[in-house]
Amino acid sequence: MFFEYPKLLWLLLVPAALAALYVWQELTGRKPHFRVSTSIPWKTTGTSPLALLRHLPEVLRIAALALIVVAVARPRSSSDVEKIDSEGIDIVLAMDVSTSMLARDFTPDRISAAKDIAIEFIAQRPTDRMGIVVFAGESYTQCPLTTDRATLINLMKEIDTGLIEDGTAIGNGLATAVARIADSDAPSRVVILLTDGVNNRGEVSPQTAAEIAKTYGVRVYTIGVGANGMAPYPFMTPWGTEMRNVQVEIDEDLLKGISDATGGQYFRATDNTKLAEIYSEINKMEKARVSIDSFPVYKELFDKYAIAALVCLLLELIVRLLIRRMP
Repeated sequence: MFFEYPKLLWLLLVPAALAALYVWQELTGRKPHFRVSTSIPWKTTGTSPLALLRHLPEVLRIAALALIVVAVARPRSSSDVEKIDSEGIDIVLAMDVSTSMLARDFTPDRISAAKDIAIEFIAQRPTDRMGIVVFAGESYTQCPLTTDRATLINLMKEIDTGLIEDGTAIGNGLATAVARIADSDAPSRVVILLTDGVNNRGEVSPQTAAEIAKTYGVRVYTIGVGANGMAPYPFMTPWGTEMRNVQVEIDEDLLKGISDATGGQYFRATDNTKLAEIYSEINKMEKARVSIDSFPVYKELFDKYAIAALVCLLLELIVRLLIRRMP
């Protein structure tokens, strides 16, 4: 607590002087008396309550005056408040949902692992706008740019294979993601493209999509998903699901070319742990700009002292009336 007008506190000398004057008068002043033949009827074993009460009005009046002086000096308190301004990054997650994402070289499979780790990534970036694009033989927007984390996570959970025509249209997926972010005014715009195959479908070539991204200043991080060599893949047979090893084919040169052309980076994920590490590394590289401004917030306290002074004055009045009515 501090006072806006601390020099006014010198006025506290007035109630202090009044208190000293009252004590001096009580100790040295002439007291009323009269003569009687004997003092026996007036002898008591203790101090009368009336004798004590007669000092209380003066005490309350002096206390009220002191509280008024404190209130006039304008007591205040202050606390520092931080205002955080953040400039988020616009990020679109472009995810391959072709049937090859059902391969079991990840736990439980590639698409489930990619979804779970992407959800963790979404939760770690509360100030960014994020969107989701999925692609296989075609591409579409699963979720436009939004800061609604609950909606993003729910829509990410709904992603599955078999929802659109099968195939791997990397160019279409990237072009759709860039279209979702091209008009953004964010200081940084990023696409994270995840695939496990080779481009074999689509009207837009990956190279053309990369040039479009470069034109709009969109940085593309590419992630190739799949173990080295062979990977178990579920095949449907008349006797149920049968696991067979298939060759993992990822066009790493293409993915590297896309990331290099747009100022991004290519990563290879061979298991759940590696994929989580890749998202963590991207999370560190793409940091939102956060500025913190600290400013004081003041709270006026004079009203408490003013109310206390009023209470003292009311008590003084009540006590004076009470003394007058006492026998």
